[in-house]
Amino acid sequence: MAEIVGGLIGSLLVATFVIGLAHSISTGFAGFWGGLPFWCIVIPVLGLTFYDFWNSCLRRKKPDNGAPET
Repeated sequence: MAEIVGGLIGSLLVATFVIGLAHSISTGFAGFWGGLPFWCIVIPVLGLTFYDFWNSCLRRKKPDNGAPET
């Protein structure tokens, strides 16, 4: 349970920081078109972040009984 809570908090903190940074770039001096390339990087990175959270914390894994695969 601690792994799930920690992973969720970490993923949300990363998402908040990166989205805030992208928003700041897009509304600041760079404007929308200047911030668009950064948004094109942010969206896949956030997808990978939440996929890793799902893969490491939420996905059901087969129990490993230590037997070698044949």
